[in-house]
Amino acid sequence: MNFAPAAGARGRLGLLAALIALPLSVLPASAEDVVARVNGKDITASELQMASDVFGDQLAQIPEAQRRAMLVNALVDMHVMADAALAAGTADNPKYKARMAFLEAQALRNTYVEDEVQAKVTEDDIKARYEKDTAGYVAPEEVHARHILVKTEDEANAVLKQLADGGDFQAIAKEKSEDPGSKQTGGDLGFFTKGQMVPEFEAEAFSLKPGETSTKAIKTQFGYHIIKVEERRAQPMPSLDQVREQVTQVVQRDKYQEILAKMRETAKVEILPPPAAPADPAAAPATPAPAK
Repeated sequence: MNFAPAAGARGRLGLLAALIALPLSVLPASAEDVVARVNGKDITASELQMASDVFGDQLAQIPEAQRRAMLVNALVDMHVMADAALAAGTADNPKYKARMAFLEAQALRNTYVEDEVQAKVTEDDIKARYEKDTAGYVAPEEVHARHILVKTEDEANAVLKQLADGGDFQAIAKEKSEDPGSKQTGGDLGFFTKGQMVPEFEAEAFSLKPGETSTKAIKTQFGYHIIKVEERRAQPMPSLDQVREQVTQVVQRDKYQEILAKMRETAKVEILPPPAAPADPAAAPATPAPAK
């Protein structure tokens, strides 16, 4: 869905369509929490925040003031249409009731998970999981390499001759490399482990010692490479602070699955088979002819 800014109601149409799924605000609001009113009913800052949470990524490139205005106007449109729906008796529509039952179950589930699972993950839980996952961990080897990428074997051989004559690897990379991602940094590819580069490149890089440069051009699908290894090491273990978000998510996921499994053990769950497909009249066998 495209949320690029546009003027007027047409620019709010995409937001309005998606905001229909949001619950209407039912919490009392203080005066400073009200962002708009529709037919005497308040649209609150908390409702605006819910809309922002839902569409934050899609609206990230829009300036904050404009983003807020779009969301407020989309919420106004939603409430205007909601009031019209109430006046038309839509609240008695079975489709509306089914949708509300689904949204209520979804909101209850989400709130329960936030309060009873995510909020109850402790620092000790996170540390214990980190220590469990890092115990006995064998760090893979990684190399820090540079390369010069050219299109033809003749160009590669010319670069190899320059290097053999004392040319500076980084300077030549800046001048001649065809790799836009590393050209300006002298061909620097940083550290990488096995499995991150194409096989031909990887085999050569991991065969070189620190300070060594390949003596022949390495052909890959991208062209011809001359590789220099700067350093080899065991990949450093990330600190807890570096991976805290990922570890927290793993702990939350495990707690969620554990709690859900216990709930399902005591819940009365009946999963019914799908209804049988209607018979195809064309596939029915022909009526046998009466015996003579």
